[in-house]
Amino acid sequence: MKSRHLALLVLICLIWASNNVMSKIIVGTLHVPPLFFTVLRFAVVAAVTLPWLLPVPRPVWRILLIGLFMGGGSFGLMFVALYWVSPSEAAIVVQASVPITALLSIVMLGETIRWRRGLGIALALAGVLLVVYEPGFRLSEGMVFLIASAICGSLGAVMMKQMDAIAPLRFQAWVGLVGLIVIGPISLIAEPGAFAQAVAVGWPIIACVLYAALVTSVFAHTAYYFLIARYEANLVAPLTLLTPLITIGLGVWITGDHIDGRMIAGSAIALTGVLIIALRSRSAPLVQAQEHT
Repeated sequence: MKSRHLALLVLICLIWASNNVMSKIIVGTLHVPPLFFTVLRFAVVAAVTLPWLLPVPRPVWRILLIGLFMGGGSFGLMFVALYWVSPSEAAIVVQASVPITALLSIVMLGETIRWRRGLGIALALAGVLLVVYEPGFRLSEGMVFLIASAICGSLGAVMMKQMDAIAPLRFQAWVGLVGLIVIGPISLIAEPGAFAQAVAVGWPIIACVLYAALVTSVFAHTAYYFLIARYEANLVAPLTLLTPLITIGLGVWITGDHIDGRMIAGSAIALTGVLIIALRSRSAPLVQAQEHT
């Protein structure tokens, strides 16, 4: 991976990490209904990216599924999970998408994983499992939603690689639109009074929605689509493990997340995996994609 692209990916991870902590504050501390917060985010994204909506990417069914998995599925489930779990836990556990993405990329895209990158992915998975582990392997409601979010994100990311090259903002436009259409009715039914609860929060909800929509979605996720279109899915996705490490630091500092030995060990193992993958990526073959503006 080129150095400027690696620097961009680090910035993306920093933005995602700050958004994780901010989202926890919104749904956990200020008690804004999580699906309604997701609707507000996608409404802004859809409005800003509307000029890029057409022409419709082909095949239509695939872009709709990508929008469903990466929008309504991945984001909606993540915000619901944050009601129960800390930002640090969420950011680490959702990285289960790394081995899922790698497996799907082999099955669906015919990509290959050499032993060193495979070792890095295995270490990343081991770190996630160490954080999730509880006696009896019980999963809380939050953990279930996090795993479902990871699966949806992986499916969407790999399906993107099956499409012809499309301008990143067009992808983002469809993710925002489909997410809004899917999550909107669910929030209306499952979260009565959500609008009044959001209004009661005042200006912080406006600031957070704009940050989540414009900085995290329109900028950071569009930049991520740019990278994943140019590199193998099982290379870019593992490198985003920087996100939980940054989130842990921000979570301890801002939301007072509790960090114990198990979480430290899991994070250290995951970081080892990231380093192996990053070093290996210097000589890894790249998948070139035609740029569309």
